[in-house]
Amino acid sequence: MQQYLLRRILLAIPTIIGVTILIFFIMRILPGDPLSVIVSEDAGTYVLTEEELAAVRADLGLDKPLYMQYLSWMADIAKGDMGHSFWNSKPISHLIKRRGPITAQIAIMSIIISWIVGLPVGIVGAVWRNTWADHSTRFFVTVFMAVPAFWVGLIVVLVSVLVWTWRPPLTIYYLWSDPWLNLQITLGPSIVMGLGLGASIARMSRSSLLEVYREDYVRTARAKGLNDRTIIWRHVMRNALLPVITVSGLQMASLLGGSVAVERAFGVPGLGLSLVQAITERDWMIIQNLVLIFGVTFVTINLVIDIMYGWIDPRIRYG
Repeated sequence: MQQYLLRRILLAIPTIIGVTILIFFIMRILPGDPLSVIVSEDAGTYVLTEEELAAVRADLGLDKPLYMQYLSWMADIAKGDMGHSFWNSKPISHLIKRRGPITAQIAIMSIIISWIVGLPVGIVGAVWRNTWADHSTRFFVTVFMAVPAFWVGLIVVLVSVLVWTWRPPLTIYYLWSDPWLNLQITLGPSIVMGLGLGASIARMSRSSLLEVYREDYVRTARAKGLNDRTIIWRHVMRNALLPVITVSGLQMASLLGGSVAVERAFGVPGLGLSLVQAITERDWMIIQNLVLIFGVTFVTINLVIDIMYGWIDPRIRYG
């Protein structure tokens, strides 16, 4: 197990380095350099003289060769320094510490809701397949998979404002400081995304359960006289969970990366909304570091999923 974990970590390191290189050079292949885009006359912001532009470039290190800029960025990241916003000079690390917990909470709540909704629906569809219950659940699963989460979020916000004249708070409240106001911020996006993710969980769990149901050991357990409940929970469920765990892990990684559209629809002050604002304001330092965090999060969660396989399915051995 230790050797497997060490190999997976060693494989994750070049992946993360590749992500940083990709992010860095994508930001640099924009028309001109990032500073020219920000202060261009077309952007409608500041227009600097050539001397002032050269001085600002030197101050930001943009006059150095690209490999020097990249190494400088990596050195700052290694020290925990993500730089400052171009517009308000606030530390980016402060932005992440302030808004990151909201995005993480919404992601965790969405995954929990998706399991609470999706797993029972998948079990019902597998146990009573090709019955009216199976057809009904498959219909609703298809609907929730087809409808975009941000569209449902917009409908929820519009109905809340027009019918009940209510909208969630616009400021940040943490669960440990004010649970009620915090849930007003996070519960709506969590339910909207959780239902959409739950449809994927239901579909995957139904397919996986039906596949495991055809195994010889399940027929043997049924021939011994075990009831369906015992067969499902003792013999089928753990072996059928691996694809569901994989899908949930990928969903968790994408949610922690910030569900930009849903956070925008609900006005949630999370990392997704911060990324939208940074793109609008062309604050390339925030964009660069947020995308890096999203990439590292995705790689880390995939590593955790691989490690969980051996705990979920005892047949898997790490060698």
